[in-house]
Amino acid sequence: MHKRAGISGSGLKILSVIFMLADHIAAVVFFHILSQNGIFYLGDTSFSYMRELVQDGFVGWIYVWYQIMRRIVGRWAFPIYCFLLVEGFEKTKDRRKYAGRLLAFAFVSEVPFDLAFDGKMMGLEHQNIFFTLLLGFLMIWAMEEIGRNCQGLLVKWTGGAAVFLAAVLLAELIRCDYSGKGIIAIALLFLFRRKKAEQIAAGCVAFCWEAMAPLAFLFVYFYNGRRGLRLKYFFYIFYPAHLLVLYLITLII
Repeated sequence: MHKRAGISGSGLKILSVIFMLADHIAAVVFFHILSQNGIFYLGDTSFSYMRELVQDGFVGWIYVWYQIMRRIVGRWAFPIYCFLLVEGFEKTKDRRKYAGRLLAFAFVSEVPFDLAFDGKMMGLEHQNIFFTLLLGFLMIWAMEEIGRNCQGLLVKWTGGAAVFLAAVLLAELIRCDYSGKGIIAIALLFLFRRKKAEQIAAGCVAFCWEAMAPLAFLFVYFYNGRRGLRLKYFFYIFYPAHLLVLYLITLII
């Protein structure tokens, strides 16, 4: 059988995991090292400031790599996850089980997430990415059901808009990762899913508020529509596991 050129679904998952890991190493481990050395403000990305820090040695290089991993490479992970969520929604044989997995790992991941980013067992200030993906999944499911079962274009658009706004508000309320902006991105990728070029353009618009994030859709462009390796539970397990490991590393440091 002829293999279609491009990146498979599993290939995109592996890439997004690598990008996410880079982001979280910077956000958890490198941030810990920098704060231990008295650097708490990380918003200065000017060349002159980073050159001055590099001249001071190891900590300066940690600052530079923090900026690269956090503000460039790390920004490519979530757009790909949003795209894969829409693909999974379209191709899964059992949407209830899919939503159930997202819900289960949202709760499983919360303690490692809070430990890694807040240094405590449980906090309500910020919820992990699985809550965002779950809300997005339930939103597009409800939007599809409304479009399929309701009569009249006005009813369909009104119902879909109501579901969309409810999901955005709930994401903001529970403060899940990427909050309402993540829900907006998932909605746009879903609405323009029928044509790849339009979907990519919509994704770039959805993430235009984050300078480097739209570059993630270069990888999506090469997606070949194939599943690739069977990695159904890879991301589910990797997400809480790597957060816990990163937290333990900060304890050792």
